Amino acid sequence: MLSARNLFQEILDNDELFRLFCSIAAGGESQGGWENGRIASLVPSSERALAPKIARHGADEDKHGRIFEALMRKRGLIPVAVPPDTDYTMLLERSGIGLAHDKLRRDKPLTVRDIIVYLSHSRVAEQRAAEQMDLLLRHFADHPGIGRAVRMIASDEGDHLAYTHEELLRFAAAGHGRLIQHTLRRCALTEIRVHRDVSLAVMAHMGRILGWPRSKYALLAAGIHATYAYERLAGWHRMVGLSMPERLDALGGPAAPAHEFA
Repeated sequence: MLSARNLFQEILDNDELFRLFCSIAAGGESQGGWENGRIASLVPSSERALAPKIARHGADEDKHGRIFEALMRKRGLIPVAVPPDTDYTMLLERSGIGLAHDKLRRDKPLTVRDIIVYLSHSRVAEQRAAEQMDLLLRHFADHPGIGRAVRMIASDEGDHLAYTHEELLRFAAAGHGRLIQHTLRRCALTEIRVHRDVSLAVMAHMGRILGWPRSKYALLAAGIHATYAYERLAGWHRMVGLSMPERLDALGGPAAPAHEFA
């Protein structure tokens, strides 16, 4: 039977797939860590109080990258180059979502508008990340090999999502509501397309490695296209709504350590 659990189990059971999955995840997390670190250093003077939270976000992403690398080392695996068609972070940037890396490499302070763009991008991307980690948490929270990592990353992603809601609501109250909604909508519609393309690419790589029959890949691809159709029609709305989170100031402290994954 085709299910998310069975697909993840296939990844866990195959070293080549496992290191591909972990390499993709580690690369994306490390890239996110760099982006957040640069944004924290370029925050405009009017928003300096936000800099430690952005830096904490980046520290969490760096930690997640190290966790995925540690999971590979634990199995005696070395990272592989991330196939370009599976590089979610790079494809989002190339689609104009978030802050361009050229801008982040300069030493010119960002504007409030830039910070809103960053937070809107994060709100959409963290929604996806939180949902994916919730799925892994549901099936593998107690797995002896990856359970601890899944629980830690899932907790962090929930904090990241809460932080973006709280900060965007603060900016909305300050009069930036129209910009926020426009940016969120644009980010969400682009993200669901990129997610579809990356999902298809990952399935193609899995099928090649595992020698799937064409019928299995076709069935999975049809499911991915159906999910995209739903998200394009209505599902994207979940990515643009804002509500005050139960946990306020979720990124107000230092990143939780992960010594066992050092």
